[in-house]
Amino acid sequence: MGIKSFQGKRDSSQEKSAEQILVSDYMTKNLITFKSDDSLDHVINLLIKHKISGGPVVNDKNELIGIISETDCIKHISERKYYNMPADVNNTVGKYMVTDVDTIDKDMNIFDAAFKFISSHRRRFPVVENGKLIGQLSQKDVLKAAIKVKGNTWK
Repeated sequence: MGIKSFQGKRDSSQEKSAEQILVSDYMTKNLITFKSDDSLDHVINLLIKHKISGGPVVNDKNELIGIISETDCIKHISERKYYNMPADVNNTVGKYMVTDVDTIDKDMNIFDAAFKFISSHRRRFPVVENGKLIGQLSQKDVLKAAIKVKGNTWK
């Protein structure tokens, strides 16, 4: 008695094409951005108001020049309070922002981007095209993509 296959005939119409899920499909395009001459008080108020943990810093041409985060603001506050120093009148974003910024490509697969989050320990990546800021991908955006994929393909 021979071995029987119960799989049936393989039909190319049954195979699903692997559809790429790109960063551009899930990145946030309507961003809260900051300028280098904004005060940290202004930044703190916007972070709290919009429930975000940081944002890109751009120049007048919408070119990315840095990132400002809650951590950057807290560093400034804690240093001043610890040493019992008066408020710094020159507490601008340009003085406290991080300028060495990793970016991500809009055409990158979202799950490759997830690996980049894991390996870099970053919370967000700005998306830049031709030097201009066009969006931002956060860890939460990757989670949204994972839920959508799970809902569509995973059993």
